[in-house]
Amino acid sequence: MPRSYHRPEGEAVNDVVREAMGRLVDLPALHRALVRLPGYEDVPLSALAPLPEKGLAHDHVRIGGKGALLRVPRQSQFGFSARDNLAYQKACFERCQPSGHTPALLGILESSRDLPMGALLVERIDGVVLSLPDDMAGIAACLAAIHTLPVPPPGGSAPLQEHREAVAGALAIVGRQVQGLGVAGLDREAQAQIEAELAWARGFAAEAASRPQPLALVLSDTHPGNYLREASGRVVCVDLEKVVYGAPAIDLAHASLHTSTTWDMEAAASLPRAAIEAFYAAYLGLLQAPSRAALMPWLLPLRRLTWLRSVTWCVHYRVESAKARQRDKHLAAATEDWSSKDVDAALTAHVEGRVADYLDPATIAAIRAEWLGPDRLSF
Repeated sequence: MPRSYHRPEGEAVNDVVREAMGRLVDLPALHRALVRLPGYEDVPLSALAPLPEKGLAHDHVRIGGKGALLRVPRQSQFGFSARDNLAYQKACFERCQPSGHTPALLGILESSRDLPMGALLVERIDGVVLSLPDDMAGIAACLAAIHTLPVPPPGGSAPLQEHREAVAGALAIVGRQVQGLGVAGLDREAQAQIEAELAWARGFAAEAASRPQPLALVLSDTHPGNYLREASGRVVCVDLEKVVYGAPAIDLAHASLHTSTTWDMEAAASLPRAAIEAFYAAYLGLLQAPSRAALMPWLLPLRRLTWLRSVTWCVHYRVESAKARQRDKHLAAATEDWSSKDVDAALTAHVEGRVADYLDPATIAAIRAEWLGPDRLSF
């Protein structure tokens, strides 16, 4: 989530919005909805200031003097309707809040004609972008606090998804994302390596189906750019739209893989092997012995599967963004939109650069060395 953005004195609101964000955020519509909430009736329109763009799924608008942000969805990455997307994100914030490592949810602006995707009103975290690898221990503490929250009985997680069969679920995502592999324009060696990992994943899924694995409340999108560090040292995860009940080992992998730690423009760093192993050790040291023992066998295979999920997302992104560029003006009505027409040019260039790196055969080979050959990771 972006840090504070201050509107220059004398500039028109819409001019600033156009400069700060790739798309024109309708601040008057946000304001009309906001002032209907108790405690926000007296907020002036001038108190709403857009924050610099960092992601593809949301815009963020600061509310001056209130310690709050408006989190405005651009799309649902789960493909939900606008109403269901808000309900899901509301549950994400509410379930994670007892951990003490996420922002509080303060209210909901329902979707309307003027505000098609609605918005969430959330606590503004006064923090700074993480510095890697130093803050990896803080991420470990954040994840451990969330993962050890109580899990509801089977069927009791609604509206959050249950991924009790996390391996099969991850493989299903991979299967959807990889459908365009043959038309994504990949280097032949890169495609061959991904196909080899797909073959492994299918075999692993068949084997894992009969093995019980730990289940926890997990964030799913845990790359280091989704956290801020407060002055106290507490690390807070501020992006909660993909929370599910699933495999904690996937969160650990996604927080420390090269495809995650180099994703964010400000918090990017490629972790050395020792830093990755120290991160896992810090997390495991916060668990009770039975939980630690149950999790250990899953750490490396689910790291491998999580990377496959990430790299096939890159395939999906490349294919879908190419399609989006060919669509007509009615594209904006979709709830999943990977076009770059409403995204800041620098952000688009960054995403394209990251996708190119992650699909590079040398990058793929270097990551696969974490679980193949004699120098694999040791947990």
